[in-house]
Amino acid sequence: MGDSTPADQYLDAAIGLLQRVRAEEAETVAAAGTLLADTVASGGRLFAFGAGHSSLAAQDVVYRAGGLALMNLLVVPGVVGVDVMPATLGSALERVDGLATAVLDSSPLRAGDALVIISLSGRNALPVEMALKARALGVRVIGVTSVAYATETSSRHSSGTYLKDHCDIVLDSKIAVGDAELTHDAVPAPFAPASTVVTAALLQAVTATAAVDLAERGIEPPLLRSGNVDGGHDWNGRVLEEYGDRIFYRH
Repeated sequence: MGDSTPADQYLDAAIGLLQRVRAEEAETVAAAGTLLADTVASGGRLFAFGAGHSSLAAQDVVYRAGGLALMNLLVVPGVVGVDVMPATLGSALERVDGLATAVLDSSPLRAGDALVIISLSGRNALPVEMALKARALGVRVIGVTSVAYATETSSRHSSGTYLKDHCDIVLDSKIAVGDAELTHDAVPAPFAPASTVVTAALLQAVTATAAVDLAERGIEPPLLRSGNVDGGHDWNGRVLEEYGDRIFYRH
């Protein structure tokens, strides 16, 4: 067989992390799915936020075939994705006090809604302040983070706290500090991050839980279908119309 390739090593690392999450986060995933189902059933709205590469997992559950139509992206200018120029500005904005409050004050979020906040480190001012402010508004908060950062790094929020300290439910992605799974004698820095793979999988597991939970209550889960299958557009049109007052990405 010979030595494993870097690709084998990376995929093995990702699989190992997914297996850990499956074994160790089962209860919190179930609780998060129930929280989303409760919110949908009670007329609340769903929102997801992530900064930088954490935004990828948030975008993965918004306006997604096979996903919940009610999940809206909470947009913070300059930090959703890496399209801001220069890219380093996005990292700087995550550390700005007051930005999360300004965004929430001008957003449709209200008491009874649910907000998923994704931050790998959970240490920057933006996600910490967002969780604090959202809960003060009566919003239920699900945090997706690597809890290890809270013991191995310092907080960048004035309170000295982390995202995990201000959530109703915390999903721990188990990602090691630095988010790089591989090392090599000839490579000067650790490489091959796995946070996107694991965090996206965690949130899809939560979404799946919520969909079945709703169905078991006798509520049709508001799911989108692929526009590339026959009847998909008609299906989505019906769902988007029925739940239009709780969907904000179409206005």
